[in-house]
Amino acid sequence: MNNTTHIWKINIQQSGWQQQLEAAALALQQGEQVAFPTETVYGLGADATSSSAVQGIFTAKGRPSDNPLIVHISNKQQLDGLVERYDGLAEQLMERFWPGPLTIVLPVKEGVLSPYVTAGLATVGIRMPNHPLALELINQANCPIAAPSANRSGRPSPTLAEHVYEDLADQIAGIVDGGATGVGLESTVVEIASQSTIRVLRPGGVTEDDLRQCCPQATILTETELQSKEAPRSPGMKYTHYAPKGQLVVVKGEDANVTAYIVEQLEQYQASERCAVLAFAEHIDDYHYAEHVISMGSMHNLEEAAASLYAALRNFDERGITRIWSEASGYDGIGAALMNRLHKAAGHDIVHV
Repeated sequence: MNNTTHIWKINIQQSGWQQQLEAAALALQQGEQVAFPTETVYGLGADATSSSAVQGIFTAKGRPSDNPLIVHISNKQQLDGLVERYDGLAEQLMERFWPGPLTIVLPVKEGVLSPYVTAGLATVGIRMPNHPLALELINQANCPIAAPSANRSGRPSPTLAEHVYEDLADQIAGIVDGGATGVGLESTVVEIASQSTIRVLRPGGVTEDDLRQCCPQATILTETELQSKEAPRSPGMKYTHYAPKGQLVVVKGEDANVTAYIVEQLEQYQASERCAVLAFAEHIDDYHYAEHVISMGSMHNLEEAAASLYAALRNFDERGITRIWSEASGYDGIGAALMNRLHKAAGHDIVHV
Protein backbone atom coordinates (compact mmCIF):
# COMPACT_ATOMS: atom_id res chain seq x y z
CA MET A 1 0.00 0.00 0.00
CA ASN A 2 1.15 3.52 -0.75
CA ASN A 3 0.90 6.09 2.02
CA THR A 4 0.21 8.80 -0.53
CA THR A 5 -1.11 8.85 -4.06
CA HIS A 6 0.52 11.48 -6.23
CA ILE A 7 -1.64 13.38 -8.74
CA TRP A 8 -0.10 14.67 -11.95
CA LYS A 9 -2.54 17.16 -13.47
CA ILE A 10 -1.63 17.56 -17.12
CA ASN A 11 -3.01 19.82 -19.82
CA ILE A 12 -1.95 18.63 -23.27
CA GLN A 13 -2.71 22.09 -24.66
CA GLN A 14 0.32 23.43 -22.78
CA SER A 15 3.83 23.04 -24.15
CA GLY A 16 6.13 20.62 -22.35
CA TRP A 17 3.35 18.36 -21.07
CA GLN A 18 5.32 15.28 -22.13
CA GLN A 19 8.00 16.05 -19.53
CA GLN A 20 5.32 16.11 -16.83
CA LEU A 21 4.77 12.39 -17.44
CA GLU A 22 8.33 11.37 -16.65
CA ALA A 23 7.66 10.72 -12.94
CA ALA A 24 4.58 8.63 -13.72
CA ALA A 25 6.52 6.60 -16.32
CA LEU A 26 9.34 6.05 -13.84
CA ALA A 27 6.85 4.77 -11.26
CA LEU A 28 5.61 2.21 -13.79
CA GLN A 29 9.19 1.15 -14.57
CA GLN A 30 9.75 0.64 -10.84
CA GLY A 31 6.80 -1.73 -10.55
CA GLU A 32 4.25 0.72 -9.16
CA GLN A 33 0.61 1.13 -10.22
CA VAL A 34 -0.44 4.35 -11.95
CA ALA A 35 -3.91 5.38 -13.15
CA PHE A 36 -4.20 7.25 -16.43
CA PRO A 37 -6.91 8.42 -18.84
CA THR A 38 -7.79 6.68 -22.09
CA GLU A 39 -10.52 7.59 -24.57
CA THR A 40 -12.83 5.08 -22.83
CA VAL A 41 -12.33 5.23 -19.04
CA TYR A 42 -9.39 5.69 -16.66
CA GLY A 43 -7.14 2.63 -16.51
CA LEU A 44 -5.01 1.34 -13.64
CA GLY A 45 -1.67 0.52 -15.22
CA ALA A 46 1.30 -1.63 -14.30
CA ASP A 47 4.19 -3.28 -16.16
CA ALA A 48 2.53 -6.30 -17.82
CA THR A 49 5.81 -8.27 -17.74
CA SER A 50 6.18 -8.02 -13.94
CA SER A 51 4.09 -10.36 -11.79
CA SER A 52 4.63 -8.30 -8.64
CA ALA A 53 3.53 -5.13 -10.44
CA VAL A 54 0.45 -6.83 -11.89
CA GLN A 55 -0.43 -8.37 -8.53
CA GLY A 56 -0.54 -4.83 -7.20
CA ILE A 57 -3.43 -4.10 -9.60
CA PHE A 58 -5.46 -7.02 -8.26
CA THR A 59 -4.72 -6.01 -4.68
CA ALA A 60 -5.67 -2.35 -5.17
CA LYS A 61 -8.88 -3.19 -7.03
CA GLY A 62 -9.88 -6.24 -5.00
CA ARG A 63 -10.20 -7.98 -8.38
CA PRO A 64 -10.67 -11.77 -8.77
CA SER A 65 -7.48 -13.38 -10.07
CA ASP A 66 -9.26 -15.37 -12.80
CA ASN A 67 -10.38 -12.16 -14.53
CA PRO A 68 -7.80 -11.43 -17.30
CA LEU A 69 -6.35 -7.99 -17.95
CA ILE A 70 -6.08 -6.02 -21.18
CA VAL A 71 -2.58 -5.01 -22.26
CA HIS A 72 -2.09 -1.52 -23.70
CA ILE A 73 0.56 -0.71 -26.29
CA SER A 74 1.58 2.55 -27.98
CA ASN A 75 2.72 1.25 -31.36
CA LYS A 76 2.07 -1.81 -33.46
CA GLN A 77 5.72 -2.89 -33.46
CA GLN A 78 5.33 -3.85 -29.79
CA LEU A 79 3.02 -6.69 -30.85
CA ASP A 80 5.91 -8.71 -32.28
CA GLY A 81 7.34 -9.34 -28.83
CA LEU A 82 4.00 -10.17 -27.22
CA VAL A 83 1.91 -12.38 -29.50
CA GLU A 84 2.24 -15.22 -31.98
CA ARG A 85 1.32 -14.80 -35.64
CA TYR A 86 -2.21 -13.55 -36.27
CA ASP A 87 -4.36 -13.66 -39.39
CA GLY A 88 -5.45 -11.03 -41.88
CA LEU A 89 -8.76 -10.35 -40.16
CA ALA A 90 -6.95 -9.14 -37.03
CA GLU A 91 -4.68 -7.04 -39.22
CA GLN A 92 -7.72 -5.49 -40.91
CA LEU A 93 -9.21 -4.53 -37.55
CA MET A 94 -5.95 -3.01 -36.32
CA GLU A 95 -5.56 -0.92 -39.45
CA ARG A 96 -9.08 0.46 -39.09
CA PHE A 97 -9.55 0.86 -35.33
CA TRP A 98 -6.11 1.34 -33.74
CA PRO A 99 -5.56 3.58 -31.95
CA GLY A 100 -9.11 3.33 -30.62
CA PRO A 101 -11.57 1.54 -28.34
CA LEU A 102 -11.06 -1.98 -29.72
CA THR A 103 -9.34 -4.82 -27.86
CA ILE A 104 -8.31 -7.85 -29.92
CA VAL A 105 -7.74 -11.22 -28.21
CA LEU A 106 -4.61 -12.80 -29.71
CA PRO A 107 -2.40 -15.86 -29.01
CA VAL A 108 0.20 -14.81 -26.45
CA LYS A 109 3.89 -15.71 -26.63
CA GLU A 110 4.84 -18.04 -23.81
CA GLY A 111 6.75 -16.51 -20.92
CA VAL A 112 6.59 -12.90 -22.10
CA LEU A 113 3.78 -11.54 -19.94
CA SER A 114 2.99 -12.19 -16.32
CA PRO A 115 0.60 -15.16 -16.01
CA TYR A 116 -1.57 -12.90 -13.84
CA VAL A 117 -2.31 -10.83 -16.96
CA THR A 118 -3.68 -13.77 -18.94
CA ALA A 119 -5.27 -15.62 -15.97
CA GLY A 120 -3.51 -18.73 -17.24
CA LEU A 121 -4.98 -18.54 -20.75
CA ALA A 122 -3.06 -18.96 -24.00
CA THR A 123 -4.44 -15.64 -25.25
CA VAL A 124 -4.24 -11.98 -24.28
CA GLY A 125 -6.42 -8.98 -25.07
CA ILE A 126 -4.41 -6.10 -26.55
CA ARG A 127 -5.39 -2.59 -27.56
CA MET A 128 -3.82 0.73 -28.51
CA PRO A 129 -5.67 3.55 -26.73
CA ASN A 130 -6.59 6.68 -28.65
CA HIS A 131 -5.47 9.22 -26.05
CA PRO A 132 -2.24 11.27 -26.26
CA LEU A 133 -1.54 10.97 -22.53
CA ALA A 134 -1.94 7.20 -22.54
CA LEU A 135 0.22 6.74 -25.64
CA GLU A 136 2.98 9.02 -24.34
CA LEU A 137 2.97 7.34 -20.92
CA ILE A 138 3.32 3.87 -22.48
CA ASN A 139 6.10 5.17 -24.73
CA GLN A 140 8.04 6.63 -21.82
CA ALA A 141 7.53 3.59 -19.58
CA ASN A 142 8.89 1.51 -22.49
CA CYS A 143 6.92 -1.59 -21.54
CA PRO A 144 3.48 -3.06 -22.27
CA ILE A 145 0.98 -1.80 -19.70
CA ALA A 146 -1.68 -4.06 -18.18
CA ALA A 147 -4.61 -1.82 -17.29
CA PRO A 148 -8.14 -2.64 -16.20
CA SER A 149 -10.45 0.21 -15.22
CA ALA A 150 -9.10 2.22 -12.26
CA ASN A 151 -11.85 1.52 -9.73
CA ARG A 152 -12.56 -0.88 -6.90
CA SER A 153 -13.78 -4.12 -8.45
CA GLY A 154 -17.53 -4.09 -9.08
CA ARG A 155 -17.86 -0.31 -8.79
CA PRO A 156 -18.79 2.01 -11.70
CA SER A 157 -15.75 2.64 -13.88
CA PRO A 158 -14.03 6.05 -13.52
CA THR A 159 -14.41 8.73 -16.17
CA LEU A 160 -12.71 11.42 -14.07
CA ALA A 161 -9.52 11.41 -11.99
CA GLU A 162 -11.68 12.26 -8.98
CA HIS A 163 -13.48 8.93 -9.39
CA VAL A 164 -10.13 7.11 -9.28
CA TYR A 165 -9.07 8.97 -6.15
CA GLU A 166 -12.38 8.18 -4.47
CA ASP A 167 -11.84 4.43 -4.95
CA LEU A 168 -8.07 3.97 -4.85
CA ALA A 169 -6.49 6.81 -2.83
CA ASP A 170 -3.46 5.55 -0.88
CA GLN A 171 -3.64 2.22 -2.71
CA ILE A 172 -1.66 3.24 -5.82
CA ALA A 173 1.40 5.34 -6.59
CA GLY A 174 -0.30 8.03 -8.63
CA ILE A 175 -2.99 9.31 -10.96
CA VAL A 176 -2.39 11.10 -14.25
CA ASP A 177 -5.26 13.60 -14.35
CA GLY A 178 -6.08 14.42 -17.96
CA GLY A 179 -9.67 15.50 -17.41
CA ALA A 180 -12.82 13.69 -18.51
CA THR A 181 -12.61 10.66 -20.79
CA GLY A 182 -14.54 10.54 -24.07
CA VAL A 183 -16.44 7.35 -24.89
CA GLY A 184 -17.24 6.64 -21.24
CA LEU A 185 -17.61 2.85 -21.68
CA GLU A 186 -14.82 0.29 -21.85
CA SER A 187 -13.46 -0.93 -25.18
CA THR A 188 -15.12 -3.45 -27.42
CA VAL A 189 -13.39 -6.84 -27.06
CA VAL A 190 -13.28 -9.21 -30.02
CA GLU A 191 -11.77 -12.60 -30.71
CA ILE A 192 -10.95 -13.95 -34.15
CA ALA A 193 -12.77 -17.28 -33.99
CA SER A 194 -11.73 -18.35 -37.51
CA GLN A 195 -10.37 -16.81 -40.70
CA SER A 196 -13.85 -15.48 -41.43
CA THR A 197 -15.47 -15.05 -37.99
CA ILE A 198 -15.24 -12.25 -35.42
CA ARG A 199 -16.68 -12.97 -32.01
CA VAL A 200 -17.70 -10.00 -29.86
CA LEU A 201 -16.85 -10.85 -26.25
CA ARG A 202 -17.78 -7.42 -24.88
CA PRO A 203 -19.60 -4.61 -26.72
CA GLY A 204 -18.12 -1.11 -26.50
CA GLY A 205 -17.22 2.00 -28.45
CA VAL A 206 -16.62 0.07 -31.69
CA THR A 207 -20.10 -1.12 -32.62
CA GLU A 208 -21.30 -4.20 -34.47
CA ASP A 209 -22.04 -2.02 -37.50
CA ASP A 210 -18.49 -0.63 -37.36
CA LEU A 211 -17.10 -4.17 -37.44
CA ARG A 212 -19.33 -5.17 -40.35
CA GLN A 213 -18.29 -2.14 -42.38
CA CYS A 214 -14.62 -2.84 -41.71
CA CYS A 215 -14.81 -6.57 -42.44
CA PRO A 216 -17.79 -7.18 -44.76
CA GLN A 217 -16.43 -10.63 -45.60
CA ALA A 218 -16.60 -11.77 -41.95
CA THR A 219 -19.39 -13.23 -39.85
CA ILE A 220 -19.91 -11.19 -36.68
CA LEU A 221 -21.04 -13.23 -33.67
CA THR A 222 -22.37 -11.08 -30.83
CA GLU A 223 -21.87 -12.80 -27.50
CA THR A 224 -21.67 -10.43 -24.57
CA GLU A 225 -21.50 -13.09 -21.86
CA LEU A 226 -20.54 -16.74 -21.94
CA GLN A 227 -23.08 -19.09 -20.43
CA SER A 228 -20.62 -21.97 -20.05
CA LYS A 229 -18.30 -22.68 -17.14
CA GLU A 230 -15.12 -22.05 -19.11
CA ALA A 231 -12.72 -19.35 -17.96
CA PRO A 232 -13.56 -15.81 -19.13
CA ARG A 233 -11.39 -14.81 -22.10
CA SER A 234 -12.13 -11.12 -21.63
CA PRO A 235 -12.78 -8.73 -18.75
CA GLY A 236 -16.47 -8.16 -18.06
CA MET A 237 -17.61 -11.66 -19.04
CA LYS A 238 -18.06 -13.34 -15.65
CA TYR A 239 -18.52 -11.00 -12.70
CA THR A 240 -21.01 -8.31 -11.79
CA HIS A 241 -19.54 -4.94 -12.69
CA TYR A 242 -20.23 -1.23 -12.61
CA ALA A 243 -22.74 -1.46 -9.74
CA PRO A 244 -23.85 1.53 -7.66
CA LYS A 245 -24.35 0.99 -3.92
CA GLY A 246 -28.12 1.30 -4.22
CA GLN A 247 -30.37 -1.37 -5.77
CA LEU A 248 -30.66 -0.71 -9.51
CA VAL A 249 -33.51 -2.01 -11.67
CA VAL A 250 -33.61 -1.58 -15.45
CA VAL A 251 -37.12 -1.16 -16.84
CA LYS A 252 -37.87 -2.13 -20.45
CA GLY A 253 -41.01 -1.64 -22.53
CA GLU A 254 -43.09 0.98 -24.28
CA ASP A 255 -42.32 4.49 -23.02
CA ALA A 256 -45.72 5.02 -21.37
CA ASN A 257 -45.55 1.65 -19.61
CA VAL A 258 -42.02 2.28 -18.38
CA THR A 259 -42.97 5.67 -16.98
CA ALA A 260 -46.10 4.33 -15.29
CA TYR A 261 -44.18 1.47 -13.68
CA ILE A 262 -41.39 3.68 -12.35
CA VAL A 263 -43.84 6.25 -10.96
CA GLU A 264 -45.73 3.43 -9.25
CA GLN A 265 -42.49 2.17 -7.68
CA LEU A 266 -41.62 5.67 -6.50
CA GLU A 267 -44.98 5.99 -4.81
CA GLN A 268 -44.38 2.69 -3.06
CA TYR A 269 -40.82 3.25 -1.81
CA GLN A 270 -40.13 6.99 -1.66
CA ALA A 271 -41.53 7.48 1.84
CA SER A 272 -39.13 4.95 3.36
CA GLU A 273 -36.06 5.00 1.07
CA ARG A 274 -33.91 7.39 -0.91
CA CYS A 275 -35.08 6.82 -4.48
CA ALA A 276 -33.84 8.02 -7.86
CA VAL A 277 -34.49 7.67 -11.57
CA LEU A 278 -32.03 7.49 -14.48
CA ALA A 279 -33.98 8.70 -17.51
CA PHE A 280 -33.58 10.11 -20.97
CA ALA A 281 -33.90 13.87 -21.35
CA GLU A 282 -37.18 13.53 -23.26
CA HIS A 283 -38.83 11.92 -20.22
CA ILE A 284 -37.38 13.90 -17.30
CA ASP A 285 -40.59 15.87 -16.76
CA ASP A 286 -42.52 12.60 -16.36
CA TYR A 287 -40.71 11.98 -13.08
CA HIS A 288 -41.40 15.23 -11.26
CA TYR A 289 -42.63 13.07 -8.38
CA ALA A 290 -39.09 11.74 -7.84
CA GLU A 291 -36.75 13.52 -5.45
CA HIS A 292 -33.68 12.64 -7.53
CA VAL A 293 -33.62 12.36 -11.32
CA ILE A 294 -30.51 12.30 -13.52
CA SER A 295 -30.67 12.67 -17.28
CA MET A 296 -28.68 10.37 -19.54
CA GLY A 297 -29.09 12.86 -22.36
CA SER A 298 -31.23 12.43 -25.43
CA MET A 299 -32.55 9.00 -26.36
CA HIS A 300 -31.56 9.92 -29.92
CA ASN A 301 -27.90 10.38 -28.91
CA LEU A 302 -26.83 7.22 -27.11
CA GLU A 303 -23.17 8.27 -27.28
CA GLU A 304 -24.10 10.98 -24.77
CA ALA A 305 -25.79 8.42 -22.53
CA ALA A 306 -22.77 6.13 -22.71
CA ALA A 307 -20.39 8.93 -21.80
CA SER A 308 -22.47 9.94 -18.77
CA LEU A 309 -23.55 6.55 -17.37
CA TYR A 310 -20.79 5.84 -14.86
CA ALA A 311 -20.70 9.41 -13.55
CA ALA A 312 -24.48 9.21 -13.00
CA LEU A 313 -24.17 5.96 -11.03
CA ARG A 314 -21.46 7.49 -8.86
CA ASN A 315 -23.63 10.59 -8.37
CA PHE A 316 -26.35 8.38 -6.92
CA ASP A 317 -23.83 6.96 -4.47
CA GLU A 318 -22.82 10.46 -3.38
CA ARG A 319 -26.47 11.24 -2.68
CA GLY A 320 -26.93 8.08 -0.60
CA ILE A 321 -29.56 6.65 -2.96
CA THR A 322 -30.81 3.19 -1.98
CA ARG A 323 -33.16 2.43 -4.92
CA ILE A 324 -32.69 3.37 -8.59
CA TRP A 325 -34.87 2.74 -11.61
CA SER A 326 -33.34 3.20 -15.05
CA GLU A 327 -34.98 3.49 -18.43
CA ALA A 328 -33.61 1.17 -21.12
CA SER A 329 -32.25 2.18 -24.51
CA GLY A 330 -32.39 0.41 -27.83
CA TYR A 331 -29.54 -1.88 -28.92
CA ASP A 332 -28.51 -0.13 -32.11
CA GLY A 333 -24.95 1.19 -32.31
CA ILE A 334 -23.42 1.89 -28.91
CA GLY A 335 -26.80 1.03 -27.36
CA ALA A 336 -25.63 -2.60 -27.17
CA ALA A 337 -22.70 -1.56 -24.98
CA LEU A 338 -24.86 0.79 -22.91
CA MET A 339 -27.40 -1.93 -22.16
CA ASN A 340 -24.64 -4.45 -21.45
CA ARG A 341 -23.25 -2.17 -18.73
CA LEU A 342 -26.70 -1.35 -17.32
CA HIS A 343 -27.59 -5.03 -17.12
CA LYS A 344 -24.39 -5.78 -15.22
CA ALA A 345 -24.76 -2.73 -12.97
CA ALA A 346 -28.24 -3.99 -12.06
CA GLY A 347 -27.03 -7.53 -11.47
CA HIS A 348 -29.38 -8.48 -14.35
CA ASP A 349 -32.40 -7.22 -12.37
CA ILE A 350 -34.55 -6.38 -15.41
CA VAL A 351 -38.29 -5.66 -15.44
CA HIS A 352 -40.31 -5.93 -18.67
CA VAL A 353 -43.53 -3.90 -18.69
